[in-house]
Formats: sequence, structure tokens, C-alpha cells
Amino acid sequence: QVQLVESGGGLVQTGGSLRLSCRASGGTFSRLAMAWYRQGPGKQRELVARATPGESVNYADSVKGRFTIARDNANNTVYLQMNSLKSDDTAVYYCNANSALTGLQYWGQGTQVTVSS
Repeated sequence: QVQLVESGGGLVQTGGSLRLSCRASGGTFSRLAMAWYRQGPGKQRELVARATPGESVNYADSVKGRFTIARDNANNTVYLQMNSLKSDDTAVYYCNANSALTGLQYWGQGTQVTVSS
């Protein structure tokens, strides 16, 4: 069983930056694919960025060039650096872990990011 705890959300002005953190426990972090999803008001949950165990990364088109996902296997933590934030980035951001070995996936509790103009 993997537990995920996010932190780092908050209120920021348009054009500002935030860094989200997600610390995992209870699993072998280096073997997990880690991702960030978000769900904006009235919207479906969508993938923002993913980092595989081999550290291949991919991003949603809407955040390319602005967001960076990075994993720290030594500290069982994945980060999402968000720059040049826009009002459309306002959402609850969720950390996700996926085990290719078991086929199970896990979710954090979510952290609110609000971008104000």
C-alpha cells in the first residue's frame, strides 16, 4: 500500500510560480510511475505530467514549457514546478503513483492551486 501526501498548493497571482511536492511511503518509489493530475472547477480530471521509473517525462500540451516534473528517488518525492501560472491552471492537483508490477494506482488527497488575476 502506497501513501501519498501532497503539499505546496496555495494562492498565487497570474504569472507567478509554485512548487508542489508529493512524498510517497509504503512502496518502492523508484519502481513507481509518478504523475500529477488536476481537476478544475466543472472539469474532468486530467493528466498534467508524468515521470516514469526510467525518468522519461511527458506533459499535457497546456503546460509544456511552463511546468516541470522531477523525481527524487532518494527522498521518495516527486515535484511539480509550475511557472508562468495562468487562471486556467486553477485546480485541485493530485499526485498519482502507478505500479507496473501490480497494476495498482494510488492517489493523494489533493492540494488546491488558485491563480488570481
